[in-house]
Amino acid sequence: MGSLLRRAWRYLVAALTGKLDELSDPKIQIEQAIEDAKMQHQLLSQQAATVIGNQRELELKLTRSIEETEKLQANARQALVLAQKAKAAGDDTKAAGYEDSARAFASRLVASESSMKDLHLLHDRAVQASDQARAAVEANAMALQKKLAERTKLLGQLDQAKMQERMNEAMSSMTELAPRSDTPTLEQVREKIEGRYARALGQAELAQSSVEARMLEVEKASLDVEGAARLEAIRQSLEGSPAPEVSPPDKVG
Repeated sequence: MGSLLRRAWRYLVAALTGKLDELSDPKIQIEQAIEDAKMQHQLLSQQAATVIGNQRELELKLTRSIEETEKLQANARQALVLAQKAKAAGDDTKAAGYEDSARAFASRLVASESSMKDLHLLHDRAVQASDQARAAVEANAMALQKKLAERTKLLGQLDQAKMQERMNEAMSSMTELAPRSDTPTLEQVREKIEGRYARALGQAELAQSSVEARMLEVEKASLDVEGAARLEAIRQSLEGSPAPEVSPPDKVG
């Protein structure tokens, strides 16, 4: 059951991610990618600055350790010189005091040299880490520059794609005469007109084949015959001859 739920969750996440990708504006996605790259470069630069700062701090400590070591060594040497002079003067007590001071300086010198040795090792590692940090920042800076150049290229391609899509849409509208509104197309209007014309022809055929239509046709023929006879009578009267009597034909009821 748990496996089924996890699988369904993965499908849902994938579907939602796909929908979001479809709805996302490519320009916004490009800018987001560039902002992420800039932020990563800034974080890397801050980390590199910390590493380099650690190296500088170790250099200061190492300088102080070297100075202290040289000072202790000089003091131990001076104490031995004074001890020798005191012995030569026959002052054994004073000579012994100088000897004790020389041993104390020597002990501190050993500790200082050990600390200085550790600082040397730490400094060498810090120098190596700083070099790696600088190289990483430089490489990331070059990668960021490439991404910025790629952004310019992608934005140009995006504008070209949008322009091409508008041109394709315009050409498609010109070809199909299909406006982007609720107005019917020319093809649809033609189909409506042809449909109405065909129905009108069918209704006319039905009307011509009906009994009422034939009766009207007969009445019209009778009127035409009567009109022709009347016209002939009028013509004869104009010529001075008696007009023949013409009886109209019987009407068919």
